[in-house]
Amino acid sequence: MDKRKVGNILGITSILPVIISIIVFYVRRGPNTDIYFIINIFGILSIIGILFAMFSWKMSRQLILLIVGLIGNVFVLAVAFLLLLAMGISEP
Repeated sequence: MDKRKVGNILGITSILPVIISIIVFYVRRGPNTDIYFIINIFGILSIIGILFAMFSWKMSRQLILLIVGLIGNVFVLAVAFLLLLAMGISEP
């Protein structure tokens, strides 16, 4: 496979952690949910997605895959940070 095709595949897989994070959010909700588990999942998936977006841009030089992957994964990382901040504020 050439570098451009591998870059396109990595670009599409950089969007996959955002979709998985949305699915985890809707499946693992409720009053008895371990919120720290969800924060860890969001953080790990978003960092993996950001890395995939960077590698896809390096391989294929398509800016749209980089922008979509980065915006989606940075949004998930921001949500994880705000959840962690809220959990820190709520505990005495």
